[in-house]
Amino acid sequence: MNPRAPLLAGLTLGLFGQPLCAAQPLTLEATAVTDSYAEERADGPVQGYRATRSATATRTDTDIRDTPQSIEVVPAQVLKDLNSTRIDRALDFAGGVARQNNFGGLTFLNYSVRGFTTGELYKNGFAINRGSYSAPDASSIERIEVLKGPAASLYGRGDPGGLVNIVSKRPQADTFSTLSLSAGSWDRYRSSLDANAPLDAEGALLGRVNLAVEDNGSFRDHVDSQRQIVSPSLSWQLSPDTRLLLDTEFSRTDAVFDRGIPAVNGELGAVKRSTFIGEPNDGKVRNDNQTLDLALEHYLNDDWMLRLANHYTQGTLKGDSSEPQALIGNRISRFYRQRDLEWNDLITQAELHGHFEFAGWQHQTLAGLEYENYRNSQKYPQSAALPDYGLDVFNPVYGQPKPALTRANDFHEHTESIALNLQDQIAFTERLRGLLGVRLERIEQTALNRSSGVSNHQEKDVATPRVGLLYQLTPQVGVFANASTSFKPNSLGSQGQVYKPEKGLGYESGVKLDLLDSRLGATVALFHIDKENVITTDALGETVAAGEARSQGLDMQFSGQLSDAVRVIGAYAYIDAEVTKGDAAVPKGSDLLGIARHSGSLLGVYEFQDGSLRGSDLGAAFNYVGERSGQAGSRFTLPRYSTVDLLAHYKASEQLTVGLNLNNLFDRTYYERSYNSAWVVPGEPRNVNLSLTLNL
Repeated sequence: MNPRAPLLAGLTLGLFGQPLCAAQPLTLEATAVTDSYAEERADGPVQGYRATRSATATRTDTDIRDTPQSIEVVPAQVLKDLNSTRIDRALDFAGGVARQNNFGGLTFLNYSVRGFTTGELYKNGFAINRGSYSAPDASSIERIEVLKGPAASLYGRGDPGGLVNIVSKRPQADTFSTLSLSAGSWDRYRSSLDANAPLDAEGALLGRVNLAVEDNGSFRDHVDSQRQIVSPSLSWQLSPDTRLLLDTEFSRTDAVFDRGIPAVNGELGAVKRSTFIGEPNDGKVRNDNQTLDLALEHYLNDDWMLRLANHYTQGTLKGDSSEPQALIGNRISRFYRQRDLEWNDLITQAELHGHFEFAGWQHQTLAGLEYENYRNSQKYPQSAALPDYGLDVFNPVYGQPKPALTRANDFHEHTESIALNLQDQIAFTERLRGLLGVRLERIEQTALNRSSGVSNHQEKDVATPRVGLLYQLTPQVGVFANASTSFKPNSLGSQGQVYKPEKGLGYESGVKLDLLDSRLGATVALFHIDKENVITTDALGETVAAGEARSQGLDMQFSGQLSDAVRVIGAYAYIDAEVTKGDAAVPKGSDLLGIARHSGSLLGVYEFQDGSLRGSDLGAAFNYVGERSGQAGSRFTLPRYSTVDLLAHYKASEQLTVGLNLNNLFDRTYYERSYNSAWVVPGEPRNVNLSLTLNL
C-alpha cells in the first residue's frame, strides 16, 4: 500500500464533485477518468483564466457556449494571482455581483447578483450558507461560478438575481504537494498545503487534502482573527462504470465582531477608518463548521447514468459583541448581545441522467428527486440600545459595565422540502439548442419562539419553470434568450402571520463570443427581473406581502489569453435596481441597497515565455464601483471608488516561486459595503503581501 494511505485515510479523505454527464462510461484509463488537465471538465481545473465547461447551470457537464443562460466562471488561477484567500475579491470579476452584509466580518452572509441580495451560497451544487457558514477559504477552491438570473428550476428557494456555486478541488492521478507561505501588512500570516496522491497501485483510489492556517491582524483597531481549515477528499473508482466520491471539510474561525464605522450627519470621512466601535473585552466569536458530502455515480450503459448523493453540514457560532445603533452628535449608542447559534442541514439527491434521440432531435435529460431537512437554533439575548453604553466616535473610551440582557431572542426554525427536478437539453440542429426545465417543490416551515412558546407553521407547493434557446450564428457568435422563475418563502410574522412567498420572474437575452481562435471568450447579456410579495407595511402599519422591486440592465464578462504571454479577465455591469411598490419606510423609486449603476473590473497578467524569467509574471488589477445606496429608503449613499493592485511572481526554480502583491496602490479611502449609516465597512488601505510557493 502507498505509505501515504494511512495518514490520508485517517483524515477521512474525500471529495464530492459535481455530476459527470459525459456520453461515455468511466474507465480506469487515465485519459478518461483522471487526466482533467488534458481535457477540461466541469468539475476540474481551468487552464489560465478561461473555462469552457460548467455544470452549475444544468447539473450536467455542458459546454458554456451551448448553455442558453449567463454563467460566469472565475478560476482558482485568479485567486492565486491576487493572493486572495476569500471569494469576495474573485467575484469582482464575475460582473454584476456586489458585496452586502457580511455579519460583522464573520461570514459570507449576503451578496447580490444583478441587483437582488441573497444569502444562498452553493458548493458542488449543495446549499451551504443557510446557517452562519464561515467565509469560504481559497485553499480548496477549484473555480467559482456565478449563474445569472432566477435559478429555482434547479436549486429551489432563492432570490431571482442568481447564485454563486463553488467547485472544490478534486483528487488527481499524479502525486504532488504544494506548500504556500505568506506574510503581509498588519501582521498577517498564512500557511497552506495541498497534497495529492494515488492510494493504491492501480490508481483507482485517489486522495487529496488541503490545509490552511491563518493569523490575521487588521488595519482596524482591536480587530484580528485566526482560522484553521482542513479539507480531505477521496475519489474511488469501484469499477469501470462506478465511482464513489467523498468530501469533508472542517473549519474553525475566531474573529472579532466588527460592524465598521458610522457616518456623521450622513457623511463619511469624519470617523477614522481604523476606529473600532465595538468592545475589545467582548473577545472573539467562534464559528465551527463541519461538512460531509458523499456521492455515488454509476453508468447503467453508455447513455444513462444514475447519481445518488448526500450532503450534511452542521455548525455553531458562539460569542459576544457590542454593536452600534444610532449616532447623536458625537456619541453612538450601543447594545450588548450574546450569541449561541447552532444549525444542521441534510440534503439527499437522486438523479437519472440520460442521452437519447427522439423525433430527430438529440436529448440530454435530467430527472431528480431532492429532500432537505434543515434546523436552525438561534439564541441571541441582548440589551436595549443605550447611550450610556455608547462611545464618542472621535475619542472612544472602552470598558463600560455590560448592560442587562432584557430581550430573550430565542428561536428555532425547522424547514423540510421535497422536490422533483425535470430538465431537457435539446439539440434541434447543429446550430439550434434549447433547454426546458421545471422544479415541483413542497416546503413545510415551522418557527418556534421559545421565549413565548408560540409556534407557527406554513406549507407551500410551488412550480418553478424555465425555458431557453441558443442559436449559433457562426462558430464565433451565438445568441441566446431565456425566461426563468424564482420563489422564496417569507419568514413567519411575529404574531403568526403567514405571508405569500416572494416570487421572481426574469428575462435575459445576449450573445456569447468565441474569439482569437478560441483563446478568449465573452458573454454580453441584457436582463429584466421583477420580484413581488416583498414584506412591507400598509397604511395602517400592518405587515403585508405587497412590496415589489425591479432590476434591469446589462452585464458582461470576458476571460482568456490575448496571446501565449497575456491572460486577462474582466467584467462590466450597468444595473438599474429600484423599489416599484413600497411603503413609508422604503418608498417607491428607492434604489435597492448597495447596488451601483456602474461597476467594472480588469485583471491582466503578462507571463514571460523565454529566458531566465520564463514562468515569472507581472500583472495589475483595476476595480471600479459606482455610487450606491447605503441605507434602504434613505438618501444616504456610499461614494464611488476605484482601486489598483499590482502583482509579480518570480519563478526562481521549478520548485520555488516568490510572489509580491501590492494592494490599493494609491491608498484610496473607500467604503465597500454597508447595512445602514451606522454600519459602514471601510476598505483596506494600501498594503503589501509577500508569498512563497514550494513544490515539494
